[in-house]
Amino acid sequence: MDSIDKRLLALLQENAELQVAELAESVGLSPTPCWRRVQRLKEAGVITRNVMLVDRDKVNVGVTVFVSVRTNTHSQAWFDRFRATIEAIPEVVEFYRMSGDVDYLLRVVVPDIAAYDQVYKRLIAGTQLFDVSSSFAMEELKFTTALPLSYID
Repeated sequence: MDSIDKRLLALLQENAELQVAELAESVGLSPTPCWRRVQRLKEAGVITRNVMLVDRDKVNVGVTVFVSVRTNTHSQAWFDRFRATIEAIPEVVEFYRMSGDVDYLLRVVVPDIAAYDQVYKRLIAGTQLFDVSSSFAMEELKFTTALPLSYID
């Protein structure tokens, strides 16, 4: 991957709707070689999909809740059941297995505390959990979907 590929990725992370002609002009290529590079990045799995970002407040899910989950069961069967429970809750937009004191971390988006309580009830009904701790974000200070590209070799 060279500097042109990195620039293409940076531009596409900011606006995936850019036309090939605009991309090509921005990186100093003609449209056909630019299109080929983008296709190569897709085929290599570097670009995994194109999405539209939606304003959370305009779709009434402006409250972000970080949920820490601890369990005392670590079997594959338990995890499969837990994962299925999480995947069935659309308000859970991120789901991570963690190191340290917390086993799993969830990011949940809801309109209010009452809606989160309903999510919480679905969460605990689906699996046996040792501890669930919720923290409500007071203010979003930084949010981006763009990944840093400076680590590319």
